[in-house]
Amino acid sequence: MVIAVGGSSGAIYAKVLFDRLVGISDQWEAVGVVMSDNAKFNWEHELGNRDFANYPFSFYEKMDFMAPFASGSARYDTMIVCPCSMGVLGRIAAGISDDLCTRAADVILKERRKLILVPRDTPFSLIHLNNMKTLTEAGGIICPAIPSFYSHPATFEELAATVVDRVLDLAGFELKTYRWGK
Repeated sequence: MVIAVGGSSGAIYAKVLFDRLVGISDQWEAVGVVMSDNAKFNWEHELGNRDFANYPFSFYEKMDFMAPFASGSARYDTMIVCPCSMGVLGRIAAGISDDLCTRAADVILKERRKLILVPRDTPFSLIHLNNMKTLTEAGGIICPAIPSFYSHPATFEELAATVVDRVLDLAGFELKTYRWGK
């Protein structure tokens, strides 16, 4: 699996995603992570630390086109971009592979594998909506970072988990989470 952390606000979503993946480590073989410079800045600014480097994943620089998931032959089967800025979303929709994040997304789409994008920006312009439509038609899944409240989240992390758990459901993982009607 590939995780790309884009540069929009919402580092809490990436942190909760990383934490959840650690908790279900028996369900994945490898996690490759690419973070934009803004993603690293936002993590430090919003969360007050650089703990992203402490997770048991393989981290790649944003211009490392030798990363295994830069090629379809590596057989990474799922990519999650969380959070996903509208700039990254637009470049992926246009097929512009100008860094490892957009190249990996291009590979995932061309190989007909699972791409899940978690846009955090708001409001959406018509350009954003059209880019989301293009990606949906190309096989991507748009899962906006719009939290739910029926589980009565008490902390920012619990609130972010309402989005992240949905993303992990879409990716096909089994996890214990709030389920409506149970």
